[in-house]
Amino acid sequence: MNLLTQAQAIKAAAPQIAHADSEQKNQLLEAIADELIAHTDKILNANEADILAAKAAHKNENRIDRMLLDAKRIQDMIIGIRQVIALPDPIGDFIPFNTLDNGLKIAQMRVPLGVVGMIYEARPNVTIDAAVLCLKAGNAVFLRGSKDIMQTNHELIACMKRACKRCGFPCEIIQFVEDPSHKSAECFMRLHGYLDVLIPRGGAELIAQCVEKASVPLIETGTGNCHIYVDSSADFDKAAAIIINAKTQRTSVCNACESVLIHQDCVDQFAPRLIQLLKEHNVTIHGDERIAALDCDILPADENDYAKEYLDLEISIKTVTNINEAIIHINQYSTHHSDAIIAENTDAILQFLAEIDSACVYANASTRFSDGFEFGLGAEIGISTQKLHARGPMGLGALTTTKYIIQGNGQIRK
Repeated sequence: MNLLTQAQAIKAAAPQIAHADSEQKNQLLEAIADELIAHTDKILNANEADILAAKAAHKNENRIDRMLLDAKRIQDMIIGIRQVIALPDPIGDFIPFNTLDNGLKIAQMRVPLGVVGMIYEARPNVTIDAAVLCLKAGNAVFLRGSKDIMQTNHELIACMKRACKRCGFPCEIIQFVEDPSHKSAECFMRLHGYLDVLIPRGGAELIAQCVEKASVPLIETGTGNCHIYVDSSADFDKAAAIIINAKTQRTSVCNACESVLIHQDCVDQFAPRLIQLLKEHNVTIHGDERIAALDCDILPADENDYAKEYLDLEISIKTVTNINEAIIHINQYSTHHSDAIIAENTDAILQFLAEIDSACVYANASTRFSDGFEFGLGAEIGISTQKLHARGPMGLGALTTTKYIIQGNGQIRK
């Protein structure tokens, strides 16, 4: 089936999931979970083949980690599905608006977006997370994964299509782009009239390509040059633990810390300790002149380092004269994903929270919490770094829109 035929099929099938009630949608999600359980071995075998091919192609370890499925990660998918099942269905909710002087009653009703297109790299969990959230919000979902995990995705899609059949839904409400070529990706981005929204989830290059070439509404997600600013009032034990967690707990994710800013008044006290801890975790450090002078292993940092999403055991460290300089630096170099302050001074915390222009802004906590699962949204479809129409971790509500409902009693406009 070619791309246009798939697009026509999903557009025609979309009303059947849009008009399904909560019980029907939850039964479908439960059936998907059951299929994943029943076919875990097949999924893992397919993933093993993808991983072996990636290793033979000398893909880097971080990419392979993003591709990898094991029994625990599949179990996490199932837990995520059941969390979404337990969430209230937003579709049909009314937002009261107004009653006009002429008696017209106006409200807004939450409705599905329609057909959601997902283009993403490496991570097979996105195949399930995206589909489950879209379906619960009444949307059909058109998926375009990367060629690296094609065999894994085939098994995951097969599970979801069997679940559709079991529950009486047309299989066409879930579509998958079989052609892994760049040409097919560009065609996918231009399915105007078929896709109601396109959500890319991946690296900076993919996001930029979608922004440049998409002809359908786009929600930018993903890239995370996340900062942690250590204020002069910081608790150093707290700061060290948070930075090490944010940098090393998992390096290949968009909410990992990539840059640390340290107030000049506490560089001599705190930086040597942080440097030692980072080195113990095999983190390569790029630092400004003052930081580099503290350890001969530190590489000089430049503008590229301050703007870079490393996605690896690397980090940049810069000295700042005060919180104002820290805020200016972060707003300039950040991808507006997740940024944090470590401080005990309430005024500094409030200023940072108010003036940092990012989707998630933290005080005294790791940026690694920027995640739909951690925020209690269930699985997330991505973390939006733009301002329309969603921002931050995107759960069910972000996959809906509204329409006005106007009730009258014969009113005419004069």
